[in-house]
Amino acid sequence: MVEEEKNLRVVRCGGSELNFRRAVFSADSKYIFCVSGDFIKVYSTATEECVHILQGHRQLVTGIQLNPNNHLQLYSCSFDGTIKLWDYIDGILIKTFIVGRKLHALFTLACAEDSVFVIINKEKPDIFQLVSLKLPRSSSQEIEAKELSFVLDYINQSPKCIAFGNEGQYVAAVRDFYLSVYFFKKKTTSRFTLSSSRNKKHAKNNFTCVACHPKEDCIATGHKDGKIRLWRNFDDEKKYTYTCLHWHHDLVMDLAFSVTGSSLLSGGRESVLVEWREATEKNKEFLPRLGAAIVHISVSPAGDLFCTSHSDNKIIIIHRNLEASAVIQGLVKDSNIFTGLMIDPRTKALVLNGKPGHLQFYSLQSDKQLYNLDIIQQEYINDYGLIQIELTKAAFGCYGSWLATVEQRQEKETELELQMKLWMYNKKTQGFVLNTKINMPHEDHITDLCFCNAEKSENPTLVTASRDGHFKVWILTDDSDIYRKAVGWTCDFVGSYHKYQATNCCFSEDGSLLAVSFEEIVTIWDSETWELKCTFCQRAGKIRHLCFGRLTCSKYLLSATENGILCCWNLLSCALEWSAKLSVRVMEPDPNSENVAAVSQSPVGSDLFVFKPSEPRPLYIQKNISREEVQWGVFVPRDVPESFTSEAYQWLNRSQFYFLTKSQSLLTFSTTSPEEKLTPTSKQLLAEESLPTTPFYFILGKHRQQQQDEKLNKALENELVQLPLTENIPAISELLQTPAHVLPSASFLCSMFVNSLLLSTKTESAEEVPDDADMEEEKESDDSDEENNFTEEVQDTNTTDLGEDIIHQLSKSEEKELRKLRKVDYSWIAAL
Repeated sequence: MVEEEKNLRVVRCGGSELNFRRAVFSADSKYIFCVSGDFIKVYSTATEECVHILQGHRQLVTGIQLNPNNHLQLYSCSFDGTIKLWDYIDGILIKTFIVGRKLHALFTLACAEDSVFVIINKEKPDIFQLVSLKLPRSSSQEIEAKELSFVLDYINQSPKCIAFGNEGQYVAAVRDFYLSVYFFKKKTTSRFTLSSSRNKKHAKNNFTCVACHPKEDCIATGHKDGKIRLWRNFDDEKKYTYTCLHWHHDLVMDLAFSVTGSSLLSGGRESVLVEWREATEKNKEFLPRLGAAIVHISVSPAGDLFCTSHSDNKIIIIHRNLEASAVIQGLVKDSNIFTGLMIDPRTKALVLNGKPGHLQFYSLQSDKQLYNLDIIQQEYINDYGLIQIELTKAAFGCYGSWLATVEQRQEKETELELQMKLWMYNKKTQGFVLNTKINMPHEDHITDLCFCNAEKSENPTLVTASRDGHFKVWILTDDSDIYRKAVGWTCDFVGSYHKYQATNCCFSEDGSLLAVSFEEIVTIWDSETWELKCTFCQRAGKIRHLCFGRLTCSKYLLSATENGILCCWNLLSCALEWSAKLSVRVMEPDPNSENVAAVSQSPVGSDLFVFKPSEPRPLYIQKNISREEVQWGVFVPRDVPESFTSEAYQWLNRSQFYFLTKSQSLLTFSTTSPEEKLTPTSKQLLAEESLPTTPFYFILGKHRQQQQDEKLNKALENELVQLPLTENIPAISELLQTPAHVLPSASFLCSMFVNSLLLSTKTESAEEVPDDADMEEEKESDDSDEENNFTEEVQDTNTTDLGEDIIHQLSKSEEKELRKLRKVDYSWIAAL
C-alpha cells in the first residue's frame, strides 16, 4: 500500500500516566503491567524495557487484573464499557465483553468462577456501586455481559478504597468516615463510623485507602492524619477492635499486605516506603528517598517483588529485602509547563519541565525518560503553603552547545527573585555544566529568550525580553585570568521602544535581523549594529507569537495577536503581505522546510493549519485534533525522511509535529498504528510466532515448515565437510572405555581429543591431488578424445583432396611433455 493512501490521524505517542492505577505483576514476576492512557504497557522487570503494548480500548483504561484461572492472561476494563481478555505473552486480544456501562475499576477472585467485580456509576454522578459481573462463555470474540449482581453501595470510585480479604470471604470498602464490610457467605454488611467532629483531635479521620489480610480476618485502613488502623472482630458491629500504627506525618496514600500477610506496606507524601513487620509499631523497616510521593503499592503473586507508583509518573520495582532494582520513568507531569516543548539538538530528545526545579530529557522513540537536569539545585520541600522557585524559561543555542534557563520566585508583587543561568555542554561528562549565573538580569519577569543559531555566527548571542520594557543582548566573552582559561556571558546591548513591555523575540534564519515585539508593535533590529531598522503595527491586539520564515520564505515575518489576527509581513517591501482571522494558540516553524504549523482554538476543540508564509492558502487543515486546548507544539526532525507524494502530507516528510494538551497528553500525527509506533522494533514478534495452532496451521504450517527444513538440509549438505566417524578414533574410545580413576590428566586428554578431531591429510581436496594422478586422469580423457578425433579425421580425409598436407599427430610421450610444461609456473617473467 502506498504510504499516503493510509489515513493521517492523531495518535497518542506516549507520555500517559503510568501511575493512574496500581501496577500488576505476572505470576512469575518477569513482567509488570501498568495502565497508560487507553493502552496497557507490558514491561520487563529485569530490563525495564517495554515488551508489548496492548492496544484496543477506545477510552481510558481504568483497571487491570490477572486472570485467576489462567496466569498467562490479563483482564482490563475501560470507560468505553468493555472488559477485554488478553494473552500478554504474545500481545493478542482474546475476547471482548461488552458491558455497556462506564467501568471505573476491576477486581478478580480465584473463588469466583466466571465472574469479576467492577465499580459502576449510579444515576447520580458522585454515587458508585460495587457489582459482580458474570462473564458468559462463548466461542465468539465479542460477547455481551449484562448480568450484574449488586454487592455494595455508596463507595468511593478509587480501587484503593476497595479490598477483598481472607481468600475472598469478604470485601471491605471505605469512603469519607465510613468502613463497610460485606460477607459473601452470610450476605450481610457491617458498617463502622469514625468521629467526624471538627475539633483538632478528629479533624482528619477520613479514610484514604484500605487493604485486607490475605489469610486472616484483619483489615488495614489508611487515614488523612497519617494513622493506620488495624481492624479485627469486625463480624460483630459491637465487639470490633482496632489498633493504631502511626509514622506518616501526612495522609496515607496506599496500603498493601505481603502475600503471606506477615508484613504491611504503607506509603505517602514523604517518599518513604514503610514495612510494618508483623503489623507492630516497633518492628518496622524503611526505604527512603524514593524521589516523589507514593501513590500506589503493589505486591507480586510470588512475593519476591514489590513496586511503588509515584506522583512523578514513575514506577520503582523493589526486592523483598527493600532494595530498589529497577525504575520505569514516564513523562513527568508538572503542574505547569512554563518552558514549552524543545528539542535537544544532540540527542533529539524532547525537553520540558520535569519534577520541580528540573528539566527532563525524554526520548520520543522509546517513550522513556533519558535523564533529569537539576537547574535550581536546591532541596525541594513538599509543602503546600510554601512558594517554590519555578523554572520558567529555557532555550538551546549553538546546536546544543549552550542552554539558557530562567528561574524565579515571587512572594509579593514587589519581591521578585530572578536568576538566569547559562549551561555549557561538556563532551567529557556528556552533560551540561553551569557556566554563568546572572542575578536579576531584568527588573521584571522575563517573557522570552532566544539564541542566534545562524551557521555563520562567530560569537554566540542570546537575547532576553522582559516586562520592564527592555530587551538585552548577551554575548560570550573571554573570562580568563592568570589561573585558568574560561569564558563567560556579559550584557552587550540594551534596547527599548517607547517604554512598552517587550513580549517576544526571535532571530532570522541567517541571524542578520532581530525581531522584538513590544505589545502591539513589531520592531526589526540589525544584529551587527543593533540599530532599529523598521517597525510594523497592525493595532490588532497584543502580540502573542512571533517567528521568521525559513528557506525560500525567509523574507517573511509572522505574528499572531491575542485578538485572533494572524499577520504576515514582507521584510523587503516593509508592508503587510496578508492577514487572516485566526485565534492562534500555538505557532511553530519547521526547521527543515518552509512550513509553519498553527493551532487555533474553537468552541468544539483545537484545529491545525499548516501553511507557507508565501501564500495564505493552507497546505493542510485538520479539524478537531483535540477536544482540549493545545498548549505547546514542536517540530522534530526525522532521522530518515518520509516519502509522501500527496501535497496534503508532504509537510510531514522531513519533520514530525508533536503537541501537548492541557491535560498534558502528548500527541502526534501518523499513518501507522500506535502499537507499531510505540513498540520497540527489537521486541516486535514475528507473525508466525503469535499465530494460534489452528487446524489450518497443522495442514499448511507443517507443510511449509517441511519445505523450509528440506531446503536447509540441502544447503547444509553442500557446505558441511564430512568428518571421520568417531567410532574409529582411538582417542575417543580410550576416553570413554578407560576407568576414570586411571585416566591421565585432563590437559593431556584434551590435547589428544582435539588432535583426533582434526581432518586427516588423506582426505585432500581436488586441488591437492598429486600431479601423477592428475596426469592419469588427463591421459584417459585424452585417449577417449583421440579416438573421437581419429574417427572424425578418417571421415574428413575421405572428402579432402589428396594434395593437401596431413596434420601431424602428436605422440603420447609428446603430449605428456606438453602437459608438464603447462604446469610450470612462469609468473617470474612478469617481474623482469
